[in-house]
Amino acid sequence: MRGIARDVALWIFGYGSLLWRPDLPGDPPPRVGLVRGWERRLDQGSPDHRGVPERLGRVATLVPTMDAACWGAAFEVDDVDASHALETLDYRERGGYVRAEVDVALRDDLGRTVRAVTWVASPENPFYLGPTSLEAMVSQIAAAAGPSGTNRDYVLKLAATLRAWDLADAHVFALERALRAAQ
Repeated sequence: MRGIARDVALWIFGYGSLLWRPDLPGDPPPRVGLVRGWERRLDQGSPDHRGVPERLGRVATLVPTMDAACWGAAFEVDDVDASHALETLDYRERGGYVRAEVDVALRDDLGRTVRAVTWVASPENPFYLGPTSLEAMVSQIAAAAGPSGTNRDYVLKLAATLRAWDLADAHVFALERALRAAQ
């Protein structure tokens, strides 16, 4: 491994809606990347995008898990756009998320790892829902909607984007199947 690259102002790692709607200044192209020691779970409540405070939607967060890995997108943000990108994402991810740094192995540049900023919702935040049964998650997702659309559409778009990039996620795909079957 060549080590961690520090040749740009900022790398951002996305694993939820950033995959299909990054809205980052400078419009950097996504590069598929892998973070180890984390898994994607729809354990975070969304009071402001895919739900409302009275009926939270379920959105992705990263959960630390030994021997796990999560595929997502790494975005290389130019120095001139770095501050604006962080401000924009801090606002977008305000519903219980905090900044974290992760090492991202780039799929298209084997051996290269970059240090990236991402947003993680921990169990200590007021909107954290935690794990539950698949049936309970599907029921909650099917009933939730917010300013960014329905929670169901969020899960379907996430699954479709992962599939289009040839990325596997058993948790997301199980939710997708269950939501389609419940229709």
